[in-house]
Amino acid sequence: MTRFHLILGTAMGAALCGTSVLAQDNAPEDLLPPEPAKVTEELPDYTVDTAKPAAQPSVADSFDDIRMSPGEVVQQLPVLVREWSVPQAQQLLAFIPTVEAEGLVPSDYRAPELRAAIAGGEGAALNEIASEIFVWLVEDLRDGRTPMEARRQWFVVDPDPDLLPSHRLLEAAVETGDIAGALTALNPVSPDYAQLREELAVTTDPAKRKLLRANMDRWRWLPRDLGKQYLLTNVPEYQLRLTVNDKIIKHYRVVVGKPGRTATPQLSEMVEAVIFNPTWTVPQSIVKGEGLGAKVLNNPGWARANGYKATKGANGWISVVQQPGPGNSLGLMKLDMPNPHAIFFHDTPAKALFARDNRALSHGCIRVQGARELAMTMAMLGNASSREELPAIQQEVSEITASGIYTRYPMEKQWPAYITYFTYGVDVNGELRQFDDIYGRDAPVLAALDAPRQRERARETSEEVIEIVDDLQTS
Repeated sequence: MTRFHLILGTAMGAALCGTSVLAQDNAPEDLLPPEPAKVTEELPDYTVDTAKPAAQPSVADSFDDIRMSPGEVVQQLPVLVREWSVPQAQQLLAFIPTVEAEGLVPSDYRAPELRAAIAGGEGAALNEIASEIFVWLVEDLRDGRTPMEARRQWFVVDPDPDLLPSHRLLEAAVETGDIAGALTALNPVSPDYAQLREELAVTTDPAKRKLLRANMDRWRWLPRDLGKQYLLTNVPEYQLRLTVNDKIIKHYRVVVGKPGRTATPQLSEMVEAVIFNPTWTVPQSIVKGEGLGAKVLNNPGWARANGYKATKGANGWISVVQQPGPGNSLGLMKLDMPNPHAIFFHDTPAKALFARDNRALSHGCIRVQGARELAMTMAMLGNASSREELPAIQQEVSEITASGIYTRYPMEKQWPAYITYFTYGVDVNGELRQFDDIYGRDAPVLAALDAPRQRERARETSEEVIEIVDDLQTS
């Protein structure tokens, strides 16, 4: 056993989903591409006092710590009106038509009123209208134009309004005079967004333009910068990407939730650990509702063969736990990413489903083809501080997997995991294409693009959190 701390035992897993892969070849040691040249300018962190800038840690290589640690922020009462000079207001006026290239609607931003205020010269009227238009542009470029009620099952809380608050951006823009630069810097930094933008510039078909605009807006619902390394699933693509420095270094086929109540929600979570040889605590909808509890108690031979153990309390309550093993509903691994939906990535004994084109077949959790390789990779990248440490971690994890014992393997460097929903975008092969709208989530977004801009918008969804329970469906 190495220096890495592990949690072993037969404790019941909190997992309520199922599926993925059996043993595969060991993951390669050299997984990371070289650091690319910097092509975007970082925005300042407006949550700190600019008079006393905080030291920014360097990110020299792909093994740097990327954990997100929330910190307490003390903010003064926002000032959303600033003094504008006529040249600054003219810059703002000239910027408004350019937002069409970002998929936004120039007519939303009241150019005639701003033009009239400029003609009236500097003063309160110009300050009011210019400040308000600037803030509207910030909100739409930073957060997206689509109101929350049109984002079906969207549970991501975008951190950008906290990192780049509107009043600080307004203050900095009028102080520096770089109005256009302050707004342009809010665009998503992902190269996938850039490809959508380029496609919009050459597309004349109205329906395709609307779809491109909707999916460009979806990028704005996410953090402006997803990070240096992360996992991302585009649910309609049925693929999971392991991304480092904007390069996909590995991708895996996945099975996602069936349409309806068990559709996979969109989330942004942190992968905290890899669980090898997981247990599966069977939900009561199966224990009681489908009679599994009675079957396990009354057929001990069958129960042993299928890895089930049952206990019955004095009040008659039966609990059933499926023990670790290749036949376990969660397979040989799962990624531990705590969230109220009980959604995670995991293995499955039902391998045949990965051969299907339509893989919206689960009860919400994401089953991964190649899950053992993914688990190995996460264990290594989540704990190695140098390439030299990779072989030792690989050997240790191989022994853990072979042991058949439930083991939680913490990740010192936690990885962001994004579960997204793009119906037009760049696929894992680098091709820009349309994906099936398997959950019917385009319609409300497209309708919102046609509707007048909504001024007051919620930042978090009010939709119900549906805790996912997998029923071991394999077809």
